[in-house]
Amino acid sequence: MFMKPLKYILSGLLLASTVISVMAQDGVVRRRTPGARESKDNGPVMSERMQSFYEEEEPSEANLEWMRVIYRSIDLTDLSNMALYYPELPTEDGSNLFFIIMRLLADGKISAYEYLDGRELFTEQYKINVREMLDRFHVLYSEAKGSTEKNPKFTIEESDIPSNEVLSYYIIEKWEFDRLKGRMNTRVTAICPVLHRTDDFGGEPIKYPMFWVKMNDIRPYMAQQYVFTDNDNNLARYSYDDFFQTGMYKGSIYKTKNLRNLSMMQMFPDPDDLKRAQDSIENRLQSFDRNLWVPSREELQALAEAKNGEENEDSTNVKDEEESIVIKDRDEVKDKDEEKPKNKRSKRKKPKGSEVKQSQVSNSGSAVRSVRRRK
Repeated sequence: MFMKPLKYILSGLLLASTVISVMAQDGVVRRRTPGARESKDNGPVMSERMQSFYEEEEPSEANLEWMRVIYRSIDLTDLSNMALYYPELPTEDGSNLFFIIMRLLADGKISAYEYLDGRELFTEQYKINVREMLDRFHVLYSEAKGSTEKNPKFTIEESDIPSNEVLSYYIIEKWEFDRLKGRMNTRVTAICPVLHRTDDFGGEPIKYPMFWVKMNDIRPYMAQQYVFTDNDNNLARYSYDDFFQTGMYKGSIYKTKNLRNLSMMQMFPDPDDLKRAQDSIENRLQSFDRNLWVPSREELQALAEAKNGEENEDSTNVKDEEESIVIKDRDEVKDKDEEKPKNKRSKRKKPKGSEVKQSQVSNSGSAVRSVRRRK
């Protein structure tokens, strides 16, 4: 009675296992994230769930006790930042950061905003028109399939993306002290690629800031691209998101948020004054977090030991200096003595007639006898 249904169940299980084995021969069977789609050209499309996972919430101003906005220039020719530049063209290992940003803009997946020096407004009013931006910087493109007037999409060939001319980035850093969490937090909020182009007459390259992109918009895609940051280790262990989150980049301060909206170059025209001002800001930022807290017992003990070690070293150095001075003075005195001529005893010249007088003078103790009495 129960043999017939059991037979059908067994045959169904056998059929399902056969289908799974056939699918496994073509590739690994993976469960998709709900809402995710695959694209042959640009890889997986980010679902809303994945995007929300990488979104970083703005801290509440009520919890912020202190904040400093810093503008940095990241030079891609610097060894610390070359991971953002290479490979110049996409390879099987991945793409550089500018390729990722341009692909996302061409597909309409992210928004970009006008570069306004000192007035970075990430609102609908200041969103750039991608077509106008491509025309402005002479980037060749064509209409992509499925492009509409409200949602334009473009196809850009790899050789037409000027990634070799993007030799620096501008970033906006926020240093914030959250009193609710009791810690200092540093985060990058926006990034701007900068083209370095020479004119027809050559000379020094001119910098053209292209647009601002919010870091929250590109973080999900940056987290999927891994790069290696060390020539001695060719294993890609960090993503682009890790690169910025952990502060692996190296950049110079070219501006801080101020009332007059002036850059560092405008406030400090002299190069030496500019360097001193940049170093001063860096030192204050690094020491702000350390000066907030009372040092622990272990830290105080370590400081005391370090101070004692320095004092002992200074006393040893002073002693060595004193000994060297004494030895030096002794050598100088010895050299002077050797240079002096030896003083010989000078014999006094006897005046003439002294011998005659001496013969005439007898000892003071004997009497003088007259010649007359001898007769």
